[in-house]
Amino acid sequence: MDPYRKNNQALWNEWTRINAASTMYRLDEFIAGENKLNPLEISEVGPVAGRSLLHLQCHFGMDTLSWARLGANVTGVDFSDEAIRLAQKLSQQTGLPGRFICCDLYDLPQHLTEAFDIVYTSYGVLSWLPDLPNWAKLAARYLKPGGIFYIAEFHPLSMMLDETAEQPVLRYPYFKEGPVEFAVQGSYADPTAECAVKTEYDWFYTLEGVITSLLAAGLKLEFVHEFPYTVYPQLPYLVRGEDGYWHMPPHQPALPLLFSIRAQK
Repeated sequence: MDPYRKNNQALWNEWTRINAASTMYRLDEFIAGENKLNPLEISEVGPVAGRSLLHLQCHFGMDTLSWARLGANVTGVDFSDEAIRLAQKLSQQTGLPGRFICCDLYDLPQHLTEAFDIVYTSYGVLSWLPDLPNWAKLAARYLKPGGIFYIAEFHPLSMMLDETAEQPVLRYPYFKEGPVEFAVQGSYADPTAECAVKTEYDWFYTLEGVITSLLAAGLKLEFVHEFPYTVYPQLPYLVRGEDGYWHMPPHQPALPLLFSIRAQK
């Protein structure tokens, strides 16, 4: 693992502690029986009962185990050992069966050989990956013939906007070779928390880059969707709607804040 991703691994170990205690994740509600998936991914992935599901970049497994709550046979992968430890603890606490593997995503073939009905990943995963073509090949590798790949992710256009401004202002380029260094203050779930790691390294991605990588890996697109809302207050001026999602304020033009892709092997 290169120095940039080693730094990010240490950061995610810190963020596991912060995020697990945050009001954004509401971990107590999950332990008490609440499903933490959004209606978007539940509806677009479709029925999972009795199907095997591989969750790439699963963090501490709350979403992974939420799929288990819907009947999937789940395996989660993450490079943060603190996150995987917490995922295993949550599996025991809730009685939801799940297998969790701690490794660098690109090293997964050294740890896992079987194929799955569904490969799933979501929300804040792509910017941590330096190599989208190999990521897509991994996703395809772990699908059974006819299996489904699904991603819901922050739209790259939304990642161009200044996260400190009180109205939409372009700050970051759409086309940029990484890694790009950012200062860290707390975590996205709790910016006020104390975090020992002060830097993160991101890789910018484009919608074209994601789609082209999946096609080159041999997957067949079923759909590409874009949405004018997101799943958390990613920008300070977003307004929570009655649907529970975060939208641009009424006086601002709607912008794509999320996208989703479903593809088949």
